[in-house]
Amino acid sequence: MTSSADSPFRSEPSERDQAPQFVLPLVVRIEKTAPPARTDALETAARAVLTLLSDERSLGDGEWAEAVRDWQDARIRKVVRRARGAEWRRAEALPGITVHGRTAEVRVFPPVPLDGWPKDLVKLQVSGTDLDDPEPPAGADAALPVLWLNPGLDMSAGKAMAQAGHAAQLAWWELSDEQRTAWRENGFALAVRTADPARWDELTSGALPLVRDAGFTEIAPGSCTVVADHPALR
Repeated sequence: MTSSADSPFRSEPSERDQAPQFVLPLVVRIEKTAPPARTDALETAARAVLTLLSDERSLGDGEWAEAVRDWQDARIRKVVRRARGAEWRRAEALPGITVHGRTAEVRVFPPVPLDGWPKDLVKLQVSGTDLDDPEPPAGADAALPVLWLNPGLDMSAGKAMAQAGHAAQLAWWELSDEQRTAWRENGFALAVRTADPARWDELTSGALPLVRDAGFTEIAPGSCTVVADHPALR
């Protein structure tokens, strides 16, 4: 079981609060004429986080490994910013990984200190990530990992992208090496859906990884935002 103590929220100060704080930057491409679908953006952000965690540069003696370890030893903060046109091209020139969805492009970067963002990223806006789905998403495949969103919360797409990334990371921590390899070889297939209210109560009362938000933006501290329902953890 992954408790709320492993998420970005804790009710009491902890060793993680005393450690230097890092943040994982994610940038979503939102062109004026062709914004991505909301659900696809959320799923792509979650896969981007998993892609970075499993990248050889994040492991062992890789060039990003120390930053990733420092980030995971503190809060697993993530911030989503938006870019278009020349902003996106400048972001793509920085070290990172771009993950493509059906309509979405999300670039994830190695963790940086809270006050140490690269200048081409710090200029990007956090607001303005309100996205829509042209049609309601289809039901989730029961064989896939599903990141279930709290139906009682109203989050911007950027906020929800970060929360989906948290949930994917908590699930990743719970898996064995063999299960991680299988998920990676399957392209980190997953779905993000909003739970039915009755189903939400069931999901949060079990042993599945659960994200509680620190409440820095948009929602109240301690809010349960996402449950990671991975088949291997059921």
